[in-house]
Amino acid sequence: QVQVVESGGGLVQAGGSLRLSCAASGSIFSINVMGWYRQAPGKQRELVATITSGSIITYADSVKGRFTISRDNAKNTVYLQMNSLKPEDTAVYYCNAVGSSTRSPYDEYDYWGQGTQVTVSS
Repeated sequence: QVQVVESGGGLVQAGGSLRLSCAASGSIFSINVMGWYRQAPGKQRELVATITSGSIITYADSVKGRFTISRDNAKNTVYLQMNSLKPEDTAVYYCNAVGSSTRSPYDEYDYWGQGTQVTVSS
């Protein structure tokens, strides 16, 4: 199986910064896309940023210019540097990895972390 674990959430004042980390581990055959999603209370989960193994990056319009996603393919780890945080960035942030395990190398699945809370105070 493949496990995904996030870290780095917390409480920060508006204008501050946080860095989230996420590592995929276990019986990994390959990881194609890694990314971050978030869900605020009463809202649907939304994409924040994704990065492929070839470093193709996508950002939500709401975070462009403020957040930076990066990845270490050798460590199956993805990072999200969040600067100029706003109260509306408050949410549970989930890491996602799209890939396959050694048990089923050619079947890709979505693997999710348990989420980490980010709270931005005004």
